[in-house]
Parts: sequence; structure tokens; C-alpha cells
Amino acid sequence: MNKAHHIFADSHSQFEAKSPNGKVVLRLQVEDRLLWSVEYAGQSLILPSPVSLQLENGEVLGEHVNVKSCETTGVDTQFQAINYRKAIVKDQYTHLLVQFENDFGIEFHVYDDAVAYRFTTQKPGQLVVKNEEANFNFTADHPAFIPYMWDYRDGQIFNSSFEAQYAEHNISQFKPGSLAFLPLLIDAGNGKKVVILEADLEDYPGMYLDLNQTGLGFKAVFAPYPLETRRGGYANMNVIPTRRAEYIARTEGTRTFPWRAIAVSEADKELLNNDIVQKLASPPRLEDVSWIIPGQVAWDWWNDYNLTGVDFKAGMNTPTFKYFIDFATANKAKYIILDAGWSELFDLNKVNPDVDLEEILAYANRKNIGVVLWACWYAITQQMKEIFPRYAKMGVKGWKIDFIDRDDQIAVASTYEIAKLAAEYKMMVDYHGVFKPTGLQRTYPNVVGYEGVYGLENFKWADYDAPRYDVTVPYTRNMAGPMDYTPGAMTNATQANFKARNHAPMSKGTRCHQLAEYIVFDVPFQMLADSPSAYMGEQECTDFITSVPTVFVETVPLDGKVGEYVSIAREKDGVWYVGALTNWDAR
Repeated sequence: MNKAHHIFADSHSQFEAKSPNGKVVLRLQVEDRLLWSVEYAGQSLILPSPVSLQLENGEVLGEHVNVKSCETTGVDTQFQAINYRKAIVKDQYTHLLVQFENDFGIEFHVYDDAVAYRFTTQKPGQLVVKNEEANFNFTADHPAFIPYMWDYRDGQIFNSSFEAQYAEHNISQFKPGSLAFLPLLIDAGNGKKVVILEADLEDYPGMYLDLNQTGLGFKAVFAPYPLETRRGGYANMNVIPTRRAEYIARTEGTRTFPWRAIAVSEADKELLNNDIVQKLASPPRLEDVSWIIPGQVAWDWWNDYNLTGVDFKAGMNTPTFKYFIDFATANKAKYIILDAGWSELFDLNKVNPDVDLEEILAYANRKNIGVVLWACWYAITQQMKEIFPRYAKMGVKGWKIDFIDRDDQIAVASTYEIAKLAAEYKMMVDYHGVFKPTGLQRTYPNVVGYEGVYGLENFKWADYDAPRYDVTVPYTRNMAGPMDYTPGAMTNATQANFKARNHAPMSKGTRCHQLAEYIVFDVPFQMLADSPSAYMGEQECTDFITSVPTVFVETVPLDGKVGEYVSIAREKDGVWYVGALTNWDAR
């Protein structure tokens, strides 16, 4: 570890930090504004781009500043990952910290495959952030893969499921009046790719992107702080802000803010093993994680209880879930989920009379199968202090929490509060209807899944190019963290014979495409989306699926090209698993 300290007293300086291998160069210009820029392997990627924090009191942290000090540090360490795609994460970077007068600073981490920065403040009391300025100015009108917000709840642009296919067009063609969520990928030319992400998002709103005034770059946009809300949206399960403040966050005056990051690569396959979000996340806050057991999950909702050859009426009832438990036991899955309908939507104490929860839990316990319950976010926020201890005592192992569909400061803080309280009762959390992961999964490892992906459920109602999407998300969305795509369809269709349907749904692409997703897609809590009957009818495929671990010791990308194909190898207990996916083109 090497340190260099420099003291300055002027308002016009330039600071530089290089990655350990010297290929990534970060520059911070201190002029009338703070401007950051990045070069990679001799190519300019990010042109000077302004950043600042604008406070409600009129102060702008990042304009007309005076430097107090600068410190650069070389860091070479590693940490043990919990339920991840590798056991050990090597963390090597150059750290640059510049402190300014007026009690704030900006710090950078410069990696061989990424650059990240964040603001720090050392102000007394509380701080009201009116807005944050973040820009990513590119050198040309590059092609991009852009996930637009579109599935608005009650017409509100900041209320969405965060599930979108990628629009593929140049930066300048960004849709007016739209916002994009992260991660977002740019093809910077000469084989280089840039993925924009954020990390360690806590007590602060998530970052969206819009086209900035250069026409060749992006600017950050944040959801204003909610002041009043009402129930609405899908089936009245969403909590919709009806009045918002003229600021984005009210927070502690002394804190670190979320990281704004870019991952970079010279070959697309390098993105498949980029750990930037894991590295930037706050370390685990749980001492004992032995009870957090990853595994596969027999899931009821996607297959619509499509059981055959049974002597009971399949549906939301006790015999059906006992059958799912038997299937899980016979096929080495560790969990089942009781999805929507096991209780009243807004009162989780009122159990469906057709569901004998105590009998199901007792039966599952005898079979060593964990039971996870579904709930909408609204009900959880109203009842979690009561129901978490109650259901934990009954033997429930976790919660699938759905329809958050927001990432303002309140919603983001809630995901931490839920994870913390659930951990106190040794319960896992799988977030659905939620923004992308930003590191909470490391900080609270009982968070074992995130949706925020245009997953298999969409085949029940939509006709889209899933094979191309499936070979895009490993380079984008899955870099952010665990991705609950819910694979495993046993009925598989060509483009010509596909039909979207709720009962007995199907997927596009081959059966092997579905099998390979269990290796390619990262998530420690992995669904078996189809019905037990479908899997038992294809036992050879099922045996393969359930032989694949959900966490690994080592991951090695083999080859790939965004939107075209991906090939990856993973190791656990001395066994290597190789998965490859393609779009519609044979290879």
C-alpha cells in the first residue's frame, strides 16, 4: 500500500489516478466546476463531465471550490464473498480522495476494469439535497443498450416495475420525455464497452439517466422525495406518491453518498465477471450468516398450478403445496414458495381458508424443505414488526416481497429496514417489483434475490425477442447483482409457433437454452418456474437443472458478444459447469 499526500490552497488544479495496471486513467479537473474524465487503453471514454451536489440552502458542492488536501492510496486486498459467483473477490484499485473547504470531498476508486466516484460530506446535523448533478459525456454518438422506464404505475414516471427490454440505438436518439434505469451499456468503439451503474445506494434515491445538453452523453435524474402517498397502481398494491418535495433527499450531514460507476472492457466477455458493485458495497452487517442457505425453489405462480395425474384439484390449497414439497424433496430443491393468494393481500394474518399453513409448514419441516411466503410491499411495511416474529416462530424461512415499484429515498430505505428486521428473525428476502441491486445483497446477505429484469413471467402475456434479451442481461443487469429471472420452462417454442398464455405458458428458444440459464444467470435463490408435472415428464432435464449449484467458488468467462451469445464456466466442489446461450442465430 502506497500513500502520497498533497496539500493545495487553490481553486484550479488537476488530479490524476491510474489503475493498478495503468490502463485506466481518471482525471479530476478543479475549475469553476468539478469535471471528471476517463481514458482506457489510450482511448478517451468519458470526456470532462461536471458533477456536484446542490443543497436546499443554495450551496453547490462542486462549484467555485477550494482544495484543502489530496490523498492517493494504492489498495490491494480481498474479501470473502457470501453466496456469490465466486468465493473470494480480489479488490485492487487506486484510491483518490480530494477534500475541499466547506466540509465536503470527492473520492474515486480506479480499477483495472472500472472507475467509481462518490461525494462525502462532514456537515453538522441534517442535510437536504435539492439535486445531484452527474454526467457521462462520451466522445461520439455511440450505439447503446438502453432500458427505458415504461410500465408506469398510475401514469407516474417514477413508479415502474424496472423491467424493460433494451432499446438499441445511438445515444443521440434517446427518447424525449423518457428516463432510463441502470445498468446501461454503451459500445464505445474499438471493441470497448462501458456500463453505467451505481453502488452502495442507501438512504438516497436511485439514479436514472436522460440525454444531457451535449447530445452525446447522459445526465442523472432522481425521484423527488415523496411527501404524500396513496394506494393505487396494479391491483391497488402499489404505494403511489401524490405530492413530492422540491428536493431528492433529507439525510445526515456527515455521510458518504452512493457510488457512480462505470465498468469498462476491451472484450465483451470481461463484463461477465466484473465485481464492481460487490466491491463498492458496504461490508456485511450480519455476523452469523450460516442460516442463509442458497438453493433452488419450486415455484407455483408461473405454471399456474398445472399439475396432472393427481387425485386433488390443483390450486391455492394445502394438497397442492404438499405435492410441491414432495417434488422439491425428490429433486433436491431446498424451498417452495407460496405466491399471491395464500393470505389476504393487505392483511398477512388472514390466511386463505384453503391453505392450512401450519400443516404445510410441519410437512415441509419433516421433509427438510423451507417455505417462503409472498407479500406485497405495502402489507409488509404495515405489518412486518408483527408478522416477522410470528411467522419465523412457525418456521417460515423468508419472504418474496413484491410491487415496490419505486426507488425514491423512502423506498430505498425501506429495503434496508426490511432486510435488517428479517435478518433478526433469520429470514431471507427475495425482492420483486423492485429496482436493480446496488450492493444491499452484500451488506445484508439474507437478501438472496432481486427481480428488476424482464424475466420468464412475461411469456404469459407478451411476444418478444427473448433469446436476444437473454444474451444481453448477463453483460448488463446481472452485473448489478442477483437476478431472479425465474427460468426453467419445459414447453419451448420457435418464433413461429410461440403463443403467450397464462395457463401452461411456454418459452422461446430451445429446451437447452432454458437449461443453460441455470449456469449463466447469477442468483443464489433460483426458481424452478414450471410445474412439478412438467419437470417429472422431462426428468433428464430436471436432473441436470437440480444438479447445478446456485453459488460458486470460481467463475471464468469463456466467450461472448453482447446481444449475440455468451459462454461461461463456473466451479463448485471441484465440478465445473459450462453454460452457453445464443440468440436466434445458430453457432
